[in-house]
Amino acid sequence: MRKRFLAVAALTVLPLLPVAGPASAGTRECAPATGVPASAAAPVKVWLAGDSTMADPKSSCPVGWGNQFDALFNDDVTVVNSAVAGRSIQTWLYESNVQNTKDSAGECVVSPKTFHQRWQNMLNPTTGMKAGDYLVIQFGINDGSPDCPRHVGGARYKELLALMTKAAEDRGVTPILLTPVSAIKCSGNTAVGTRGFLTETFDAARDAGVPVIDLHKLSYTLYNTLKFCPNDGDFTKGPVGAFFCNDHTHFEAAGARQIAGVVAKALRDQRIPLSSYLK
Repeated sequence: MRKRFLAVAALTVLPLLPVAGPASAGTRECAPATGVPASAAAPVKVWLAGDSTMADPKSSCPVGWGNQFDALFNDDVTVVNSAVAGRSIQTWLYESNVQNTKDSAGECVVSPKTFHQRWQNMLNPTTGMKAGDYLVIQFGINDGSPDCPRHVGGARYKELLALMTKAAEDRGVTPILLTPVSAIKCSGNTAVGTRGFLTETFDAARDAGVPVIDLHKLSYTLYNTLKFCPNDGDFTKGPVGAFFCNDHTHFEAAGARQIAGVVAKALRDQRIPLSSYLK
């Protein structure tokens, strides 16, 4: 049974960590976050594509960090959260057209290759992404499933990231790739990483020359700072219970808020221009 939602409004959110994800070799250098004041800048939208760890909540828990992201920016920014629970990058793009069978390369068959409405909405020339906007992409949690339709192989994962980044750049939009946020897993007193598709994300960012934030490393570094380990597997009590739902993966609102803060700090630390809109 899901535990009763904690009174997270009363929870003191801990300071953000002085850490940042490593900039990948070969990505373009971002301009400093100084210059034109955000108040004088043109309004922009930040479009989010990802899974349940980013998605808006349908109940008190889980809450994706993308739901807490908008509050960190000034009024010139609107966050459009199109993350959907349970999706791999392929099912997010092609939902209903990803078959339960694999081809000779071991990839799930996609037929027809028609994009889901959520991606079509972003590509819409009138109401979708426009020059000056940002597209933040975070997948890699569900993609490692061995079974279709969620299964995505490493090469296919990079191919789909490239497809999304190119579509954004063709419209004058800046893509930002994120490695998948880590679940909480303890090795003794230390929180350790839990996700794959890290190399693929960095490779795709390098190949496209776009920014990448290592949210995977930043998240388990946060868990260590908050001293979540050791843990006996009970995610319903103490600091871990206030951060996570009744599992090791999904966030309470307070946890989502801290993860969103980690992403925001990485924007500043890596001098990604979107950071000039942060409060």
